[in-house]
Amino acid sequence: MAMRNCFIVLSFAISFLGAAALQAQEVDLADSTGLPGDHFSLEGALELFKKAQSPEEFEKLLNTEDNAVNNLDLNEDGEIDYIRVADNMEGDAHAIVLQVPVSAEESQDIAVIEIEKQGPENAILQIVGDEDIYGESVLVEPFDEEGNSNGKGGPTAEYDVRAVVVNVWLWPSVRYVYRPNYVVWVSPWRWAYYPTWWRPWRPHPWRWHHTRTVVYRPHYHVVTTHRVVTAHRVYTPRRTSSKVVHTRTTTVVATRGKNGGKAVGARTTTTTTVTGRNGGQVTKRETTARGAAKNQNGGVATGRKKTTTTRAQGENGSVTRKKTTATGAKRGKNGNAAAGKRTTTTVKRKRN
Repeated sequence: MAMRNCFIVLSFAISFLGAAALQAQEVDLADSTGLPGDHFSLEGALELFKKAQSPEEFEKLLNTEDNAVNNLDLNEDGEIDYIRVADNMEGDAHAIVLQVPVSAEESQDIAVIEIEKQGPENAILQIVGDEDIYGESVLVEPFDEEGNSNGKGGPTAEYDVRAVVVNVWLWPSVRYVYRPNYVVWVSPWRWAYYPTWWRPWRPHPWRWHHTRTVVYRPHYHVVTTHRVVTAHRVYTPRRTSSKVVHTRTTTVVATRGKNGGKAVGARTTTTTTVTGRNGGQVTKRETTARGAAKNQNGGVATGRKKTTTTRAQGENGSVTRKKTTATGAKRGKNGNAAAGKRTTTTVKRKRN
């Protein structure tokens, strides 16, 4: 019996360590896109909304450091931005906007929680990450799993597990906004006017923030289907965007691609053929390629590669000369990009 108990404990320990290792591997393999969305968790926002008793409490939870959902510093002043919450309601549709006052003149929407009532006790919702924050609109929704048996019992039993849309009617904050006497919540706070309880903190490194938000992901996933159509129509004409944030994100997307991959660089090829006095031909082909090199911290440095191929055809055969010059990012000790230059020359001779 003692041996059996020891075996069970050992098996449990191995399973636990294996799961922890897989989770750690998932974190290590993740990469920063360089976009503001790296510093705000859509899944975490939904989890806080699920716990909150009202939109007002939800706003407070978003701006609490220990919840590790908001790590945004859009105006780059070295302090976390305050996120205000404002509900836009039309009939049974709610568009609850999460917005940052970037300056006295501009504000930027971070995301919008769109809710629709589909029956007396049935409601669905999605959160949509703004394209100026994530490079493109990102849809996240809560999900649950249900399994169907094939009817076979015993060791051969088979189950078909699939994700299903969650009825969020029992979420306290959802029931709150559908109360008959609900007064639409619009945050009273704005640029330079914040609640007395709020104390901004310095932004945490991306890796630290990413590891803290992993706990929010098991019950939420990214989808491509826009289910909450009416609430989205309510929100669209009210969307607010900052020119500063839009320009910054557009630049990053153009350099790295929407999903953080390498962007396709410009490539130019010029070919010139000249006939000499003795009837020989000299062909010169010059190719210039510009692209992006990623440094250790997820930043991008512009690279340039120039290849010149010259082929001379004479009486005694041909000579091909290929010269490649690459100028780009060379990683330094601290992961910063420094300019690097490399030239390679290849000569081939072929006699007739």
